[in-house]
Amino acid sequence: MKTLLLSTTALLCGLANPAFAQVSAPIAATSVSELVVTANRSPQEADRVGQSVTLITAQDIQASQVVDVSTLLAQTPGVTVSRNGGVGGVTSIRIRGAETDQTVVVVDGVKLNDPSAVGGGYNFANLLAGDIGRIEILRGAQSTLWGSQAIGGVVNIITAEAIEPFEGTVQLEGGARGSAYARAAVGGKAERVTWRLAAGRFQTDGQSAFRLGAEKDGYEHTGLSGRAVVRATDAVSLDLRAVYSKGENNFDGFPAPVFAFSDTREYGTTEDFVGYAAINFDLGALTNRIAYAYTRTDRQNLNPDQAVTPVTFDARGENRRWEYQGVWTINDAWTATFGAETEDAEMTSASPNAFAPTPTPLRGQAGIDGVYAQVQGEVLAGLTLTAGVRRDSHDTFGDATLGQLAAAWSFNEGNTVLRASFGQGFKAPTLYQLYSEYGNLALNAEEADGWDAGVEHRFADRFKVSATWFQRETENQIDFFSCTVSITNPLCRRNGIPRFGFYANTARTKAHGVELEGSADLGPLTVSANYTWTETENTSPGNANRGKQLARRPEHQANIQVTYTWANDAALTGAIRHVGDSFDNAGNSYVLQGHTLLDLRASWPVTDAVEVHGRVENVLDEDYETTRNYSSPARAAYVGVRAKF
Repeated sequence: MKTLLLSTTALLCGLANPAFAQVSAPIAATSVSELVVTANRSPQEADRVGQSVTLITAQDIQASQVVDVSTLLAQTPGVTVSRNGGVGGVTSIRIRGAETDQTVVVVDGVKLNDPSAVGGGYNFANLLAGDIGRIEILRGAQSTLWGSQAIGGVVNIITAEAIEPFEGTVQLEGGARGSAYARAAVGGKAERVTWRLAAGRFQTDGQSAFRLGAEKDGYEHTGLSGRAVVRATDAVSLDLRAVYSKGENNFDGFPAPVFAFSDTREYGTTEDFVGYAAINFDLGALTNRIAYAYTRTDRQNLNPDQAVTPVTFDARGENRRWEYQGVWTINDAWTATFGAETEDAEMTSASPNAFAPTPTPLRGQAGIDGVYAQVQGEVLAGLTLTAGVRRDSHDTFGDATLGQLAAAWSFNEGNTVLRASFGQGFKAPTLYQLYSEYGNLALNAEEADGWDAGVEHRFADRFKVSATWFQRETENQIDFFSCTVSITNPLCRRNGIPRFGFYANTARTKAHGVELEGSADLGPLTVSANYTWTETENTSPGNANRGKQLARRPEHQANIQVTYTWANDAALTGAIRHVGDSFDNAGNSYVLQGHTLLDLRASWPVTDAVEVHGRVENVLDEDYETTRNYSSPARAAYVGVRAKF
């Protein structure tokens, strides 16, 4: 690691010297879709990016007709999804075999996580497609620019932005299990102000979360978002964004006196708020952004059948974050990105019950400060190198320093691109892991080294294929250490009182695999497909599960989609998703059987402004699990209409 950091630092110093830039200007992108933001935290041509990135455009989202973002992500390489029941159940994504809480989620420039959650990760259950303009999935260890949690990768979600002086959209949809979805958005773009407001409402009667249950577990969601950019001058602008959502889902639990998983009347609410304000000022070759971001997640579980109080869980997590980012255009071929961040996280959590209806809430707070720098440029015509370094300082575990290197070589008139990257990731201990009754203030950050290499080739202006090999090793991973009577570890007692266990840096894991993609444009017929092979392993020393596969990471998964479009833009699509066998537990004793899902969807533009659409999900009515004992949606049909003005 030290060698990498020294090399990265030296390369940063060398790359910043314009004498290295005696090459032609980078190839210009021909459309917005060829620009990606996440890899460098500023727009870059895709052919200059050495990391693996998948872009989902607004057109892709509309054509998919999906309601929730997790379903979109499941159709991309390297991403697996598990959910506790139907839409609205706890939803986890894993990128390239990493843990679900080792993914950074960003909405409109704001990092999302829940400091009150055990692992501090983000629950995708309440993230609907709604008014999203594009999604970028950056795979691999990416903490140099994105900080803590970016071990598996980054999911960057950008809400739609107005492009006309005044515009609007309306969508209505209904279908199986009493499902109804309505959303609307209005916005406008003037000389000095660009704005957009959106709202959406989704509800469904659902099905039993318990796989063998009969009671329906419904879900409802309300979402609001708004953004405005005010350009005070040509060089100074104010950027304001806000996103609010509230979801309520029914779920099943373990009622007394049997304490076995079964139908119950329990339900939970999750309320999220994201606020962002930034000042952007352009000093010619140097663009600058100073921003403040605030996130709050309120979660509550209730059981109407519990005596004394119906509340069984109540938690709040908050993040306050200040950041500065600068982008220096050294010349036509070289740019430098650098910045500083400071974040303060807080949590409160309580679990009332019949014996303790008003327990003292668990509280925790921690801060983390970071600085980073990255330089990107062409050393030869078509060959772009990227080097970055980051230094973070945490209130509890101390300092972490890491680096990243990447290369992209575009040749053969831009039809072939070779990519390779090496990145390091880390994840700070969560507030729960530090301050709960199982907390350990001596925890270190989780650390990971990952690399990938691949090739992308386009030919005949109609076909594109790509292949990527990836590998990652993670150490110091935080796991729960159970205390027994025979264990004399001093951490098994707190203030002289025995406890069941504590969190410790005892786990190690590794993952490697291959991602294959291909697409063909055959006129009215388009075909796209991807396949991911992922092999994971628990490599924790002395662990009973050493050598076993990590839970809920299928070794094989694939997607294929075929669309036929008529001259009037009516379209018919068939999509197949296959997920292979996986294990539900660390001991590999319970197998989640593989499954194959077939979806059919169609759309018909009645006029230039009105479109009718419909779909049938899980056409073959496959019965499957992504989490043990939880159901998954059966066959269902939906119809809807979209209008724009």
